[in-house]
Amino acid sequence: MKNTLKSMVLGTIAAAMISVPAWAFETRAKTAFVIDQTTGTVLLTKNADDAVPPASMSKLMTLYMAFEAVRDGRLSMEERLPVSQHAMSYGGSTMFLDTTDRVKVVDLLRGIIVLSGNDACAVIAETLSPDGTEEGFARQMTLRARQIGMTNSTFANSNGWPAPGHRMSMRDLALLANRLISDFPEFYPMFAETEFAFDGRAPRNTLNRNPLLKLGIGADGLKTGHTQEAGYGLVGSAKQGNRRVIFAVSGMDSTKDRAEVSEQIVNWAFRQFSERQVLRAGKRVAQADVWMGAYQKVSLVSAEDVNVLLPVIGQNDLEAEVVYNGPLQAPISKGQQLAELVIKPMDLPEIRVPLVAEADVAAGGFTVRLRTATAVLMSQFGIAPDTAPEEAS
Repeated sequence: MKNTLKSMVLGTIAAAMISVPAWAFETRAKTAFVIDQTTGTVLLTKNADDAVPPASMSKLMTLYMAFEAVRDGRLSMEERLPVSQHAMSYGGSTMFLDTTDRVKVVDLLRGIIVLSGNDACAVIAETLSPDGTEEGFARQMTLRARQIGMTNSTFANSNGWPAPGHRMSMRDLALLANRLISDFPEFYPMFAETEFAFDGRAPRNTLNRNPLLKLGIGADGLKTGHTQEAGYGLVGSAKQGNRRVIFAVSGMDSTKDRAEVSEQIVNWAFRQFSERQVLRAGKRVAQADVWMGAYQKVSLVSAEDVNVLLPVIGQNDLEAEVVYNGPLQAPISKGQQLAELVIKPMDLPEIRVPLVAEADVAAGGFTVRLRTATAVLMSQFGIAPDTAPEEAS
């Protein structure tokens, strides 16, 4: 049976809840997703699961697969790759490669990150494709995206060039950004580079289009995007202190809008929320009933410190309850997960924290079984049995 201990409250409950939280944020982006990476708290969603044209932001998937290939030894950073006629034919943002070039992998990766090179993506794609074509690589991109949890992403090419069916959601892009940061910390610093002058030949595009990198707000990645259909977008990340925020936005009307919206999101995420410790490791949270045990109750504790992200206004508006299926069956081992603490910050997603046994509870012997059987019989006749308030500690 599901048991809920509703008396467990971590803070006071506001007497009256206003309909719009003081920290609410309205964005001009048509689609948006914002998450605090440190705590996993989703701060903002706006059409976040809509599959929309991602433009050059989809290059992050090509980079993820290229980083995997380097890590697995299928590519070397110093390896030089040939440039096909197909790769050279791309317009838009390019490294101005031609078929006479053989380019180091490290330069291609920087060319994708800093210069948004469509041609560089195609070179990587044709190299890693099972059939040597960009189309074959795009099919692999779609499959790999599904494997890492990106459920609203389908790729037709490696670089986001407008194509039917080439789509991603903002939630998927933020998930991908998180994976890039977490899985490849050795490569992530490249995303903070503001300029890359490939081989010194002119004319060359040399500047990173990410408008946040030079603002001193902790921004250190990831990728801009723009097509006529998609509008202007940005997958970004910023770190201040111990916190990191990741966001993906799309559908702005201009580079100015993109820059303003992105900066507003970063400032809002850091200024309107702060991290707070609500529970220390080993602190007793509640007691749960035990069936047929040497003790009738077991104390529940958190195995680790619990920090949550809360709005700076209304940090005391925090409610929690302990949920478990009980009574719990003995024997119980110290550290065994038995319940969950469900924390409910005001107007934010609930947080579930595992709770474990503070101590062992052995199975009861003959006396315990006899006492339990007697109590069951007495309860059937409406007689309150005498019970000993024993607990494991």
